[in-house]
Amino acid sequence: MLLGTLQITGEEVRDAEVKAICDSLDDNSIRILSLRGCRVQDEDFKKLMESLKECESLIQLNLNLGVCNGKHRIKWLSEALIVNRCLNSLFLHGTSLGDEGLECLMPSFQVHPKLCSLDLGDCQLGDDGIKQICTLLPSTDGRDGLFELTLSANQNVSPKGWTELAIAIASTSQLHCLYLDYNNIGDYGAGVFSVALAASSTLKKVDFEGCGIGERGGEMFFTVVANYRTKLDELVLFENNISAELIGQISDCLSHKSEECEERDTDKSHSEDKGKQAL
Repeated sequence: MLLGTLQITGEEVRDAEVKAICDSLDDNSIRILSLRGCRVQDEDFKKLMESLKECESLIQLNLNLGVCNGKHRIKWLSEALIVNRCLNSLFLHGTSLGDEGLECLMPSFQVHPKLCSLDLGDCQLGDDGIKQICTLLPSTDGRDGLFELTLSANQNVSPKGWTELAIAIASTSQLHCLYLDYNNIGDYGAGVFSVALAASSTLKKVDFEGCGIGERGGEMFFTVVANYRTKLDELVLFENNISAELIGQISDCLSHKSEECEERDTDKSHSEDKGKQAL
């Protein structure tokens, strides 16, 4: 059976549409559900969460731009995720969570076996929220760590919070993609994240667009990409106070290292093929 995708943006989702969505969740016939910026009545939102509990087909849920605003909706979502076992991507960008709302969701995040991509951008998080998120990075019994994390535009996070995140990434993370654009990171944050980039064996893309990073921070990033063997393919640094020349040097260095990695992988593959033929 070909599983469906349903995407609605900025509209009011009425009773008939809610029933149809619930039927699809109950029948396990939907793979991706996006209600980005939609208006949904509380009673209907609760119905959707009840159907989410037992659904075995949905892998991606997008509730961006305020669909899950309110303590009661956050609670219903948390209860649904504790039971659900199939979702791997959850988008809550632009939800008025705050650290308290995130605390309500954390028990469900910590026990969910497949959740590996999480968007908490512009969710009004602070240092306490970042500390909670750090617990989701390492693998635990029955749960893989996060592979993709979005924390864009959470401008209440202080240097202490970003330092905690950088330490967690350096020590236990399996992250492949990290989006920190439009946060107050600055050169100090660039320094602590440079250490994380040098230590990480998994990060491939990091987005620091519009983070108030200056030339000194850019130089630290260049030191990492020029001197350390990382998996990094892309480092986004636009809309910072970093010269175009230095950004170009960082980009060129990443491109060169990517080509070298491809050559090493090709050589390794050829060597393995020859070894099999010899056997």
